[in-house]
Amino acid sequence: MTEPYAVPVPRGYRVGGWEVREPIATGAFGSVYEGRRRDGQPATAALKFLPTGTGTPRRLTHLRELVEREVQLYRRLRRPRLIRMYDTLVVDDPERPELDGATVLVLEKAQTSLSALLATRPRPPSGPALLAQICEGLAQLHRANWVHGDLKPANVLLMEDGSARLADFNMAAELEGTHAYTPAFSTPDYTPPELLWAEIGERGRRIRPSADVWAFGVLAHLVLADTFPLPGGTPTARRDAAAAYARGTDDLRLSPELPDDWREIIRDCLTRTHAERVTAEPLLRRVETAAGTSRSPRPFFARRLRRTTITAAVLAAGALAALGYGISDWTSDDNGPTGDASAPATVSPAAYGAAELRTDKGVPAPYRVLIVESAHDCAQEDVTPALIAAMLKAESNFDPDLSDPANDEYGIARWTPRVLRYWMNADGTPADTMPQPPFPPAESIPAMARYLCWIAPRLDAGLPGDRRVLIAAAYRTSYDKVNDAGGVPAKNRDYAARIAQYLKEYTPPGRK
Repeated sequence: MTEPYAVPVPRGYRVGGWEVREPIATGAFGSVYEGRRRDGQPATAALKFLPTGTGTPRRLTHLRELVEREVQLYRRLRRPRLIRMYDTLVVDDPERPELDGATVLVLEKAQTSLSALLATRPRPPSGPALLAQICEGLAQLHRANWVHGDLKPANVLLMEDGSARLADFNMAAELEGTHAYTPAFSTPDYTPPELLWAEIGERGRRIRPSADVWAFGVLAHLVLADTFPLPGGTPTARRDAAAAYARGTDDLRLSPELPDDWREIIRDCLTRTHAERVTAEPLLRRVETAAGTSRSPRPFFARRLRRTTITAAVLAAGALAALGYGISDWTSDDNGPTGDASAPATVSPAAYGAAELRTDKGVPAPYRVLIVESAHDCAQEDVTPALIAAMLKAESNFDPDLSDPANDEYGIARWTPRVLRYWMNADGTPADTMPQPPFPPAESIPAMARYLCWIAPRLDAGLPGDRRVLIAAAYRTSYDKVNDAGGVPAKNRDYAARIAQYLKEYTPPGRK
C-alpha cells in the first residue's frame, strides 16, 4: 500500500464467508478490498470496510449516518448504471478491536475507476460513450428522486467490459420536494457555485439535482479536454474562479478543442444559477446523441408506467422495505397519466389491482403493485396480472430469496443470469455485464413481464389451449419448442397444469 488505509485489514482475513485479498482503494471514511469466496455467487466482490465500531461517539454517529445513506440507496435502487450491493455484514471479532463492529458492504467488483483511466490515458477514445453511461446513471438516480451529491471521476467505476457505473453513495440523499439534505462535505472542483458557501443547517446542506448536473459538466470537460472548465492551478484558485463566474464578473471560457455539440452541452450544465441548468432527462438525450449512442426501446411495449401508479407505489413502500426491497426500479416518469388506472391512486397495496387480481388467494401485498403494473406495461392482452402472479407462485412460491445453484436459477422468478441480462433494462437493451444474484423482486418481476411480452406474439396463432398457459410454458422452455410441439411440450405439462390452477385462483370472477 502506498498510503495508510483508513481500515487496515490483513490479507486472508475472513468475514461472512468472504476472504480478504488485495487492497483496492481507501478514503477518509473507509477502505475497499477484493473479496473471494468459493461457496456460492458471486465468487468475487469488493468489500468496503467502514469503521463503525471504533472512534469517538460523535465520529461514530457521523459514520453510521453515512453508512445508512449508502445502504439505503443500494437496497432501494437496482439500476444498470449503479454499482450493486450484494450484502451487508458486521464484523464480530473482539480479539481485533480495530475491526470489531465494522460495517462491510459487499459490492459488485469493478476493474478500475475513471480517475485511474484519466491518469494513464487523458482524453480516452471511449470518453464520449462513458459520459453517456455516466449521464444515464444520473438520470436513473434523479428519476428515482435521489441526488448523488459527490459525482467525480473517482466515484465512477469501470467494469471489466469497460462500461461505467456510478458508485460511492454515502453523500447521496433522497429528495424531499425540490431539495435533499447531505453532509457538509464535497469536492470543490465539482461543487456548483451556489453550494460553495451554502449555509449548513441541522440536517446538513440543502442540495438540488442541479448540483449533479454541474458536476457532470465539469467531469465531461475533464474527460474530453483534459482540463477543468474554470481556470486555476489549484482547487482553491478554481473555486475562486467559480465564485467570480457566478457573480457575473468573469465569463465561462471552455476549451476551444471541444466539439460544438459537447460545448453547448457543457455550457448548459455550467450555468451561473441552478435554475438555468438543464435537467437530467433532456441532458441524457443530448449526450447520447453527441456520443452516438442513442437507442430506441423495443417496439412491443405500449407505454411507461403511469404517474398515478407512483402514488400507489409510495403506499406500498413500507411493506416492501420490510422485506429489504425497493420499488424504484420499475417506476418511471412520463408526461402525465395515460389510459385508465386499474385502481384509484389512493388504494392500499393489499387491494391494488383487485379488478384483475384476486386479493383473497395469497398473492403477497408487497408485490401486487409490481405485478399489476408490470403487466400493464405490455401491449399483449394475454400477459395479465393473474398470469404473472400464477407464474411467480409456480416458480418460487413468491420466495424472493430462492437460490438453486444447481440450475443457476435465483429469485422470485427463477431467473438465470444469462437470460435475465437481456430483460432487466427497462429500455429493452441487454445489460452490459452479466447480472449476479441475488435478484430482487423489483428487478425480477418487471423483467418477467418484458420477456412474456416478447414471447406472446411469437407463439403460433392456431395452438390449442389457454394462451396464457402456453406463454408460461414458453417461459420455462422456449416459444420455438412450444410451436414445434403444437402446444405444451410433454416435459412441461405438470408445470402448465399448476399454472392453469393458479390462474383460476387468481383471476377475479367474470374476467378471462
